[in-house]
Amino acid sequence: MGLPGSGGELGPQIRVNGSWAEGMEGTVAEVREGARQGAAEIHSRDGSGGGNEGPEFRSQGRVLLMTVCAAGIGGTFQFGYNLSIINAPTLHIQEFTNQTWQARSGQPLPGHLVLLVWSLIVSLYPLGGLLGALLAGPLAVMLGRKQSLLANNVFVVVAAILFAFSRRAGSFEMVMLGRLLVGVNAGVSMNIQPMYLGESAPKELRGAVAMTSAIFTALGIVMGQVVGLRELLGGPQAWPLLLASCLVPGLLQLASLPLLPESPRYLLIDRGDTEACLAALQRLRGTSDLALELAELEEERAACQGLQPRRPWELFRDGTLRRQVMSLVVLGSAMELCGNDSVYAYASSVFLEAGVPQEKIQYAIIGTGCCELLMASVSCVVIERVGRRMLLMGGYCLMTFWGSIFTVALCLQNSFPWMPYLAMSCIFAFILSFGIGPAGVTGILATELFDQTARPAAYMVCGALMWTMLFLVGLGFPFLMEGLSHFLYVPFLGVCVCGAIYTGFFLPETKGKTFLEISEELRKLNLPRRSQGPRWRGPDVIQSTEL
Repeated sequence: MGLPGSGGELGPQIRVNGSWAEGMEGTVAEVREGARQGAAEIHSRDGSGGGNEGPEFRSQGRVLLMTVCAAGIGGTFQFGYNLSIINAPTLHIQEFTNQTWQARSGQPLPGHLVLLVWSLIVSLYPLGGLLGALLAGPLAVMLGRKQSLLANNVFVVVAAILFAFSRRAGSFEMVMLGRLLVGVNAGVSMNIQPMYLGESAPKELRGAVAMTSAIFTALGIVMGQVVGLRELLGGPQAWPLLLASCLVPGLLQLASLPLLPESPRYLLIDRGDTEACLAALQRLRGTSDLALELAELEEERAACQGLQPRRPWELFRDGTLRRQVMSLVVLGSAMELCGNDSVYAYASSVFLEAGVPQEKIQYAIIGTGCCELLMASVSCVVIERVGRRMLLMGGYCLMTFWGSIFTVALCLQNSFPWMPYLAMSCIFAFILSFGIGPAGVTGILATELFDQTARPAAYMVCGALMWTMLFLVGLGFPFLMEGLSHFLYVPFLGVCVCGAIYTGFFLPETKGKTFLEISEELRKLNLPRRSQGPRWRGPDVIQSTEL
């Protein structure tokens, strides 16, 4: 599917000095200067004066905020929610599996087979996430960002029906299929939501808006932990309703997201629909500096003119994308292998190892989710001031520090009575450090480091990598606990050190830059010799002369 051509006029209202810089033949500076003049004409004609304090600007701010909330509640919120609610009904679902098998065959299911079925129920979630990540790229290109998020809720609706009637039907297979479907939903939303928000936000707020994906993930984790309390839906009779409660955020997104605009970049660059792009920008921004942003979009469209959407394997063969792909693979792997997800997947075991009483564990687990939610919110506020690299390096360095103290505390917990409390504090500090940078910044790398043609494929690679790593960590962590005992976090600390070193030496800063400026900087880093131009080899040696 090729990218369409320029297709259509922007109309007299947003022309820059009569035309769009004559087909982009002028320099970038000329185009932007023309755009500023066009913006001034629009302001004087509309009476806006360029001010941002009027009711229209506040209205556009509300539209952007509503877009963030509508995309997040049915997007990454679902990922965090379905990741955490499965912990509460563990024993109840295992008992249901045994009773179902006994009703069918007349004999109870052996203990190791009950554990096998439970392991399949848990592992089908990341398997579905992997399938969803591979599905997200084609969906984003064919349906668009917003329509893909809406269509993605079909998986949630079907899964909720399976969960709700699984007990009445006496089928644990319905639970397994439902977990696979909510995994597909999470895989699609984890890729498309940051892409949609990153393309819809202005460059001054792009990092903060994209970081909201991490906020909704953490919010989903906390809500899943709260709803899964024994006093609410965590009891032995209510677990089908607990699993089916994922329908609520899906319905909220289906009711709100259709009222909000599509990604302006997708409309202009992928579909060539200039009028729809202008309408979307006017709803998201208002008329303030609209012509300047449209000029930047036209530059980006001209750079992508005639290019086909990339396929995932093509990213690894393109020398101009070498650093982007390497950053995606290294930092995406570091986020999953740093040990944070292990705290959620096996939170009870980790807190028991730290000496927390059994009856207090469910409340301690809620505290871990609140820590990540708090720091994701703080990072969203400061990311445009501090920058991406500083948050990533600071997060990994702090995780290394607190993980080291946690290891020492586990080794000495029988020597001092206060050591278990230090170990528990270190777990909270470790999650706080993860929320500072790795939790959110890693997810927006594919948006900022890749252009419009490569972005869906980059998210497919990132998503497939993330879900594969999540599956492997969940599979291998129990063996690490058994084999390494108190030193179980030592391998994760090595990953944190590598993530901090790579970020400091190889990841470029993207704060406050347009997508074209980022692409140009990365092109120079990937092809340094070409960017330097021809070298001067000195004066030519004259072999002969004529009189």
